This record gives sequence, structure tokens and C-alpha cells, in this order.
Amino acid sequence: MLSKRVKENVAKGVKRHDADTGSPEVQVALITRQIDELSTHLRKHKKDFHSRRGLLQLVADRRKHLKYLEQKNMKSYEALIKQLGLKR
Repeated sequence: MLSKRVKENVAKGVKRHDADTGSPEVQVALITRQIDELSTHLRKHKKDFHSRRGLLQLVADRRKHLKYLEQKNMKSYEALIKQLGLKR
């Protein structure tokens, strides 16, 4: 789980306006941060299959958000991909 402060810091760089918490850009950034944390956890705990399932769900969820964003706003999609360092 991400703390409130970490979520605020992650959202700060990608949000559309000051009160933005639900835009696809913010959601993708938060999910990416959770994926990074779970990945480091799974490197240490190789047999934690419940967390691995959660990781796969997060990856699928991020993929859906990115697909939506790509269809709706290609400029924003490309900027987000570049900022988060995700492969296309």
C-alpha cells in the first residue's frame, strides 16, 4: 500500500489540475508506483504467489488505463509514457 504522502508526490507530476485524483494519467502513475513496490517485494519473496496475482492484476489494470488514454488523447498518452519510462 502506498501512503498518502507518497500518493500525493506521485500525482503531483502528472495531474491535470490541483484537485485531480482520478484522471487516467494519475491512476496510471499510482498503479506504476504500486507495480514497482510489488516487484521489489517479489524479488525478495519469490514464493509469494498471492502478491504475484495482485501484481498481474495491477499490470492488466494499467494496460487498460493506458489503452483508454491512447484512444482518447494521444498527446497525453505519449507524454505520460515518456515521463514514467514505460515501453510502448
